[in-house]
Amino acid sequence: MAAAVFNQACGIVQPHGCLNKSSSHQELGSVSFRFSRKVLNFEASQLVRGTRASELRNSSATRVSAQSPVLDPVIIPSKSDSTESKKKSSEAALILIRHGESLWNEKNLFTGCVDVPLTNKGIEEAIHAGQRISNIPIDMIFTSALIRAQMTAMLAMTQHRCKKVPMILHDESEQARLWSKVFSEDTKEQSIPVVTAWQLNERMYGELQGLNKQETAERYGKEQVHEWRRSYDIPPPNGESLEMCAERAVAYFKEQIEPQLLAGKNVMIAAHGNSLRSIIMYLDKLTSQEVISLELSTGVPMLYIFKEGKFIRRGSPSAPTDVGVYAYTKGLAKYRQKLDEMFQ
Repeated sequence: MAAAVFNQACGIVQPHGCLNKSSSHQELGSVSFRFSRKVLNFEASQLVRGTRASELRNSSATRVSAQSPVLDPVIIPSKSDSTESKKKSSEAALILIRHGESLWNEKNLFTGCVDVPLTNKGIEEAIHAGQRISNIPIDMIFTSALIRAQMTAMLAMTQHRCKKVPMILHDESEQARLWSKVFSEDTKEQSIPVVTAWQLNERMYGELQGLNKQETAERYGKEQVHEWRRSYDIPPPNGESLEMCAERAVAYFKEQIEPQLLAGKNVMIAAHGNSLRSIIMYLDKLTSQEVISLELSTGVPMLYIFKEGKFIRRGSPSAPTDVGVYAYTKGLAKYRQKLDEMFQ
């Protein structure tokens, strides 16, 4: 069953996507966007009720890519208009998910940047995570370059009520971009772009990778291994410290992901314990001492709301029917109401 769900995640676009296939164009600056008439009608009714224009744009089905021309371009605010974006009080959801249990998690091995897949338990964790966020809007997905994070993202999206298909963007060469180009606008509207980035990888554990954690503690001593694993600025032999991991992960978040949130895009990040701890350190303004005690469970999503240039931690949705999550902002409540109307 779990294998079938994973195959579905990588399969063809479902014909019953969230959006009506009929579409029209709307110009914003020099970029052309395609909106569903159904979405436009929904947004028009909200405008009559006094909804801000920036919130309407947040609910659109625009597809974006920070690194690849495969899909329509995104408006990335420049330094001059970043402040203006904040003034418009744009609101967006940010979902963070640590990958489900991997085969080396199960064997109690140091994994780091070694690329191993999920266990059956990890697959179920990813599916359960998807059920928790099935009513939260997602316009774009970022994952690490490692298969366990990518599997988690794909499996989670099989549970989302919008029925859109995650589509991995390839930017390693011009040929990869050309060969993966999608020529159907309707298909683009029924897809969610997925960007993979090595900067979101787990921290590299150096010479510990592949070693059993218990045997390593017996060999080097529990205190030494604990220092390698839990200190902020002490790396394992030929590996990365949490501080080094944070430098690359947070820099990528600021340069590639935060502009998407500023533009009103709802983002999901599927990554790893240490890369996500680094990002949470930035979001919650944690100290180096506070972040080393932060524990993230596998396959448990965390929700943040980005509003007026600030990140507000919402916590972990406990279920698709968790009313508190959707009542937290008007945008989330409206999105869930729209899903209810479309699939009732």
